[in-house]
Amino acid sequence: MKKTIIPFIILLCSLYLYAQSSTGLSEINKEDLIKNVGILSSPDFDGRLPGSEGYNKAAQFVANKFAELGLKPAGDEKYFQYLNVEYNKIESPAIFKTIVDGDITNYVLGNDFVLRGFTGSNKFTLPVVFCGYGLSRPYLNYDDYAGVNVKNKIVMVFKQNPTWKINDKDWGTNYPREKSLVAKKYGAKGILFVSLSNEEKPQPLIGSVMHGEGEQPVDFPQLQISHEAANILLSRTGLKINELQTKIDEKKKPLSINLLTKAVVEVNAKYEKNARTMNVVGLIEGSDPKLKNEYVVIGAHLDHVGSQAGLLFPGANDNASGSAGVLEIAKAFVKNGIKPNRTLLFVLFASEEQGLYGAKHFVDNWKKGYNKIYAMLNMDCIGYGDSIQVGNGKSAPNLWDFAKQIDQTNFKSMVSRTWSGGGADATPFHEKGIPSLYFVTTNSYDHLHLPSDKVETLNPDLYEKLVKLAYLTALEIANGKHIREEIIKESK
Repeated sequence: MKKTIIPFIILLCSLYLYAQSSTGLSEINKEDLIKNVGILSSPDFDGRLPGSEGYNKAAQFVANKFAELGLKPAGDEKYFQYLNVEYNKIESPAIFKTIVDGDITNYVLGNDFVLRGFTGSNKFTLPVVFCGYGLSRPYLNYDDYAGVNVKNKIVMVFKQNPTWKINDKDWGTNYPREKSLVAKKYGAKGILFVSLSNEEKPQPLIGSVMHGEGEQPVDFPQLQISHEAANILLSRTGLKINELQTKIDEKKKPLSINLLTKAVVEVNAKYEKNARTMNVVGLIEGSDPKLKNEYVVIGAHLDHVGSQAGLLFPGANDNASGSAGVLEIAKAFVKNGIKPNRTLLFVLFASEEQGLYGAKHFVDNWKKGYNKIYAMLNMDCIGYGDSIQVGNGKSAPNLWDFAKQIDQTNFKSMVSRTWSGGGADATPFHEKGIPSLYFVTTNSYDHLHLPSDKVETLNPDLYEKLVKLAYLTALEIANGKHIREEIIKESK
């Protein structure tokens, strides 16, 4: 693998290793962290889907907190930096039933099925056809739709792509949204996704947002259903969903079947192509005449995946935890009474779940220019798990080593594993050559995009340690006498 070099930070002087008694550190406490997570993940904010009233209320909550702390507004309009995103509000009713030989089975939203974030609206009772992986790749000599009629029917497909290659070639990216467009092209009226059943830990019924490229078919319902529901639809074939996966994977050939069963689907969704949302940006100006023109970003994404017809996805760990962490670090800097040398930017990003859109928009459009950003610290899913992990250490080794030394002196909770290339909202910064670290916890995804991602599941002690570690790292970057190092970007 070839390695190219771009500018980064070199730590010149001996590192500040702040003890637990460091100025401002005592302001960070698990009680306040948990309180703010509880507020942000409450039904009042409706899952914080960008474009929604719930997200706007969450952004205003953060802006009010910034104002209370005395942070200067640093958005386009006061604390807000606006951008447009796709928005799909899923309202009641959300109905899914199966009909097999006249027997009707009703299913419960959240337990037996969820709606995909890009679902369209419609109401129908139609036959179901199983179409394997839902792929149509004639150039690879593979087509799940060849020889099967899906016109005016519902297709059921695996949500993921095959784990095997076809003709020694990768399948490439294929989001569920794209599979939906393929099904619609062949005349289907809706789609049922099923997670791969032969994995060691099959994917649960998770909430999702609009992701991927392509048109939005507003009349095309898109659901993810449980393996149990899939097996009922398959009952007349004598096969289970795991057996079908095995047959396809072993032969590496399509196996599409008319199931001779029906599904009842009713979905009510309201789609907007360009809904307005916002990043929230507050500032503590640096005190050094020269260094104050260099900016340190402390960020996290505020958004989550919203709600579906009354089913709330709270997003406590993902990422109310990171958002509350930003607020707590801002409070610590304000309360420590010592202005940093460099200017601090506290940013809550929109639309991470849709594809890092808020962070990308900030980097590309921030009024001072991204070249003024000295470093970026990102926090994502930091409240639940076993230990602290700091990503991007392979690209930012000196900065990562510094965080590791702070941890060993104070907390002893950080693992040695890391990676390169950014991670989550740190990625757009890294891609611009901005030094970045990504703070996260290990084993943090048990409740990812599930209704169970609630404040009660968090690990308050570990959560507090991570936020303190991020604060001490930011404190050194803001005040230390550093010059730029060269970081490593890997390329093929």
